[in-house]
Amino acid sequence: MFKFSSDTGDRKGRPARGAARSVRSGARRVSVAPKNRGLTWKDRVDWGKARIGLVVVIFCGLWLGLWGRAWYLQMIEGPRLADKARRQHMATELVTGKRGMITDRNGQVLARSVEARSVYARPQEVQDFLTMANTLGPILGIEPQKLYDELSKTKRRFVWLRRKVDDYTAEAVRKAALPGIGLSKEYDRVYPFKHLAGQLLGFVGMDDKGLEGLERSLDERLAGTPTRMVVQRDAMGRRFYLHEEGKDELKGEDLTLTLDVQLQFIAEEAVARVARDFDARWSGALVVDVPSGDILAWAQYPFFNPNTYRQSSPMIYRNRLASDALEPGSTFKPFVMATALQERKVNRNTAIDCENGKWEIKRVTIRDTSRQGVLPAHKVLRYSSNIGMAKIGLELGAPTLYKYLHGLGFGESTSVPVADSRGILRQPRSWSEADLMSTAFGQSVSVTAVQMAQGYLTLLNNGVYKPLRLLNEPVNVEQRYERIFSERVCREVMGMMRDVVEEKDGTGKRARIEGVEVAGKTGTAQKADHKAGSYGAKRLASFVGFLPADDPRYLIVVLVDEPTKNQYGGVVAAPVFREIASRAITYSGAIVPDAAALAQKEEAKQEKSKGHQRGLKLSRLDVPFLAREEVQTGRPPSMHQPGHLARASSRVPDVKGKTVRNAVELFARAGIVPELKGSGTRVVRQSPPPGTAWPKEGENVTYVLWLSER
Repeated sequence: MFKFSSDTGDRKGRPARGAARSVRSGARRVSVAPKNRGLTWKDRVDWGKARIGLVVVIFCGLWLGLWGRAWYLQMIEGPRLADKARRQHMATELVTGKRGMITDRNGQVLARSVEARSVYARPQEVQDFLTMANTLGPILGIEPQKLYDELSKTKRRFVWLRRKVDDYTAEAVRKAALPGIGLSKEYDRVYPFKHLAGQLLGFVGMDDKGLEGLERSLDERLAGTPTRMVVQRDAMGRRFYLHEEGKDELKGEDLTLTLDVQLQFIAEEAVARVARDFDARWSGALVVDVPSGDILAWAQYPFFNPNTYRQSSPMIYRNRLASDALEPGSTFKPFVMATALQERKVNRNTAIDCENGKWEIKRVTIRDTSRQGVLPAHKVLRYSSNIGMAKIGLELGAPTLYKYLHGLGFGESTSVPVADSRGILRQPRSWSEADLMSTAFGQSVSVTAVQMAQGYLTLLNNGVYKPLRLLNEPVNVEQRYERIFSERVCREVMGMMRDVVEEKDGTGKRARIEGVEVAGKTGTAQKADHKAGSYGAKRLASFVGFLPADDPRYLIVVLVDEPTKNQYGGVVAAPVFREIASRAITYSGAIVPDAAALAQKEEAKQEKSKGHQRGLKLSRLDVPFLAREEVQTGRPPSMHQPGHLARASSRVPDVKGKTVRNAVELFARAGIVPELKGSGTRVVRQSPPPGTAWPKEGENVTYVLWLSER
C-alpha cells in the first residue's frame, strides 16, 4: 500500500498539489515528483489545436469580411460603381462603319472604301523608348529622335503615329512586335479612276468624313445611319462586343450616279484640250440626257485627283459648275425670247430695230458685235443682238420677266445633291430700267452651269419643268411638274436656236455635225472687274446646244473661263460641243445621221476633189456614227477602256476582239469610217490587216470590220 506523509498532504491525507510523493515498494521507499513541476504556460498549451483554431477564426473573419464587403459594394455602392463602369467600359459611341460605294450608271466603281491599318502607341506600355524609336522610326519614316521625344514625354495614354499606312508598312510594324505599339483597322477611300469627275465626287478626310463634293453632301447616306451603340472596351482600350448583333459591322449605302464613265472620259478630254489651247483659267461641261433628265457627264479642268487631295488647293477641287455663279451672257437670251413669245409681246416676225449696233438710252449705251438694222425677232436671236433683246426686255417689264426666270429655277438651288450656289436674281422691285435691259441679254444676273442646264432642260421638255437627276434612283411620282412655257413657244425658240448653228450667218457654225441637225446658242459674257468697279477685258466663253434639233436627245453646256487667244463663245466653246456631241453619238448609237444628207455632201466633195474614197472623211474633232446594224441590236454598251483615249497610230490598229465602238473610235482618229459587216458587238476580223499603212490622199482603200456576237 501507498502511504502519504502528513506533511505533504491535506487533512484528508491526500498529497498536496505539487508536493513530492513517497512510495514504498516492499522494503524500499521511493519518492515520486509531479510531471509539470518547473513548466511554463507555453509548455502546457496544446499548440496543434491552437493553430487549427486560429486558422478557423481567421478564415471565418475573412469570409465574413468578404461577404460584408460584397454586401456593401452591391447594396450601398452598387449603383454608383455600375454607372462609373458603364462610363469607362461601356460608353455609348456613334458608330458609322464602312462607307458605301459610288458607281456610275453601268456599275463602274467611282469611289470605294478599302481596309487599311493605322499605327498607334500607348506610351505607358512602352518598355524601352530608345529601342522603340530606333526600330519604328525608319519603318514609319519618322526621325527616331522626334519619335522618342514625342512618346517619352507625353502624358497621353493613346497617340496616333501613322494613319492608314500601306500593307508593307503595316506588316513591318506587326513583325517588329514592339510593346506599346499596335495596329488598328480603319478604312481608306479609294477612287479607281483617279481624276475622273474628281470635283463632283469630292473626298473624305482622315476620319472617313466627307469634306467636299458628293462625299460631303451625301455623307449621311454613304456613311450609313449613325447608330448609338454601347461599345465595350477591355483594359487595353480595344473594342469588343458581348452580343451577337455586335459582330455585324455597319455599312453605308451604295449609291449609283447617272454618270456614264465613257461620256465622262469624252467630256473631260474635250474641256482639257480647249483650256490648254486657249490658255483658259478653267473649263467645264455638262452632258444631260434630255428624255430622262439624267446628267451623263460632269467634267471640269484643271483636273482634281481625290486620292491625293492634300496636294491640291481649294481652287482646284472647287466644284465650279455648281458653286461658281457667273453672268451667262447671250446663252441667257433664249429664255427671255421664250418669255416674250409666251406673253405675246412679240412673234417670230416682229420687226425690231437694232440701231445699227449702237443704242444710247437714258445715259446707258448698249452695243452689238455686228451692225444690224431692223430685224425680225427670230434673227435677233440668230445674230445675238443685245440691243434687240434689251428692247424685248423693256416690253416685258421686270415683274413678268422675274416670274418666268424664277420658274425656270434661277435664283434658287437645283435638285442636284451638291453644294451649289443660288446665283443672283434680285427681286423686281430693285430693278432699274438699265437692270431690266441688261438682264435681257444676260447681264445683271448670275447663274451656275447647273442652273443653265436646268433651264434648258425645261425648254426642251416642251416647257414643263423637269428636275435634273444625278442619283440613279426612282423618280418621286408625287413631285409636281409645272408648265412654264407652251409647247408652241418652245418649238419656236428651238427653231431659232437651230438657225444659230445651221444657217450660214449664225454665230454657232462651228458646232455643226455632219448629218445631224444641231441647235444651240453662243455666249461671250463680260466679267466684272471688282477693283475697277466696272466690266473688264476678261470674258466667259460659253455654248449651250442640243441635238437632234427637232427631237433633242443630248443637251450639252460648255463653259470656258477667261480664254486668252480668243474670247468668243462661237470660236472657243462651240467646237467643244461638237467634239463631245460627235463622240456621244458614236458611243451611244442612239442617233443615226440622215444618210441621204450625208450622201449628198459626200458626192459634192468627191466631185470637187475628183477622188474616190470609200467611207466618210472626218476632221480631227468629228467622229463617225455607228452602223444601223449595231443600233438595231439594242444591246447595252460594253464598259471597256474607250477607244477615243488612244491617239491615231501611224498604221492600221489591231481591233480584233474589241467592241464595235472602240474599233470605230480608233479608225475615226485617222479620219476613216470602216464598213461594218455582220451583226454583233465585237470585231472578229478586219481588212486590211493590222500594221498596214494608212492610204495616201486619193488612194481608194476599203476598210472592213466583220462582227460577231461572241
